[in-house]
Amino acid sequence: MGNSNEDAAIDTVNGLQVRAITEDEAGAWDRAVAFGFLRPHAGDATEIRRRQWGTSRLVAGFDGDRQVATFRSFDAELTVPGGAVVRADAITNVTVTATHRRRGLLSTMMRRDLEAAARRGCPVAVLCAAEYNIYGRFGFGPATRGSGWRIDLTRTRGLRDGLPGDPGGRTDFVTPTEQRELGAELYDRWRRTQPGAIDRDALWWQRNTNEIAVPGDDFKEPFTAVHRNADGTVTGLVVYRIENKWDGAYPDSRLTVTEFIALDLPTAVELWRLVLSVDWVRKVEVGSLSPDDPLPLLLQEPRAAVPHEDDGDVMWLRVLDVAAAFDARTYGAPGRVVLEVDDKSGYASGRWALEVSDDGTGRCTRTTDDADLALGASELGSLYLGAETAPRLAAAGLVTELRPGAAAAADLLLRTPLKAWTPTGF
Repeated sequence: MGNSNEDAAIDTVNGLQVRAITEDEAGAWDRAVAFGFLRPHAGDATEIRRRQWGTSRLVAGFDGDRQVATFRSFDAELTVPGGAVVRADAITNVTVTATHRRRGLLSTMMRRDLEAAARRGCPVAVLCAAEYNIYGRFGFGPATRGSGWRIDLTRTRGLRDGLPGDPGGRTDFVTPTEQRELGAELYDRWRRTQPGAIDRDALWWQRNTNEIAVPGDDFKEPFTAVHRNADGTVTGLVVYRIENKWDGAYPDSRLTVTEFIALDLPTAVELWRLVLSVDWVRKVEVGSLSPDDPLPLLLQEPRAAVPHEDDGDVMWLRVLDVAAAFDARTYGAPGRVVLEVDDKSGYASGRWALEVSDDGTGRCTRTTDDADLALGASELGSLYLGAETAPRLAAAGLVTELRPGAAAAADLLLRTPLKAWTPTGF
C-alpha cells in the first residue's frame, strides 16, 4: 500500500506542516512516536516502521525538519453483527509532542485521514483511545468493551461438574512458530463470528511471537497451547504467562492469560481446565474477554471471579457512510426507526430511515419523514455494533427521544446476539 498519491498534499497549520513521510523518514517518525508516548528510552524500531510504511499510511507534523506529531492508519476488516465484514480505516500511533499542542496538528491529521478514508469507500473509521475525551469531537464513540477477570483459585474448586468437554480431542503446547501458523488460521475463522473483531496481518503475529523483536517490549516467551478435536482440526488456543512467586514454602504464583480463542464450549472447557489446574498457581488473571464470555458461570464458585479493574471501552468507531455501514449488518427485530444525525464534519449528517425485514436484514436510506431519535455522530458510532443501547444513551442525555418509546423500539432493532468485542489492540 505505502503512502499513496492521495497523501502527497502538504497542509500548513499555525506555521507547521502536515504531510506523509518518506520511507527514509521512518526512523525519525519512530522516535517521534516513542517520545509522544512518553517512552524516549525505547529502542530503535525503524525496520518495523519501514514495513508499516509499506502497508499503511504514515503522516507527521513537522516544525522545520523535526517531526513533532505522528499519525498512522491502515485498512482493516471489521466484523459487524451478522458476520459480514466492512472495510474500516484503522487509526493508531497518534501523538503530538507536549511543546506543540493546541496548534491544530491533531485536527489537521484527522481531517486529512478521514477525508481520504471516505474517498477510498471506507464505511467506518476505528481507533483505540488512550484518553476518553479526545476523539468524541471527531465523531468517534466507544463501540466495544472488554471484560477481564481475576480468579482466586483458593476460593473455587475449578470448573463445574458435568460441563461438555471434548474427550475425543487433545490439547498440546506449541512453539512460537506453530503459534503463528496455527493461531493465524484459527483466528481468521473465529473473528468472523465476533462483532467488533478486526483482522490481523502477518506482522502482528511476528511481533506477538517475537519473530520480530519490538524494542522496549521486554518480551518473555509465554506458554501457548492449542486444542484439536477428534478430527485433528484446531478449535482453540490459549496463551499465558506465569509469575513464579512463593510465600515462604508455599507456592503463590499468578497466571495471566493474554489470548483465549475457542470455537465452541467443549473447547473452552478443555482450555480453561488446563489454565485452572497449573501447579503452583493460586491466582488467574484474564486481561480481556468478550463481555458475553461465560467464564465465571463455568466455575464451581462464580464469586471467585471478580471483574478486572482495567475493564472499559476498547475500540471507538466513527461512521463515514451511514447507508453502507448500516446495510452491512443484521438486526434483532423487524421494524423502522428514523434517526436525525448531527455530524459537524458532515459525513453522517441528515435524516436516516432504518428499515428492518423479518429476516433481520436492514436497509438505511435518507428520508424526509419525521425523526424518532436525534443524536450526534459519536452516539451513532456507539450504537452501530450494538455495544451500547439507545435507552441508556437517552437516559444519559446523549440521545433525544422525539417520539415516545422510540429509544426502546430502536433498541429492539439494534440488539445483537453477541456483544461487540475487539480482542486485537492496534
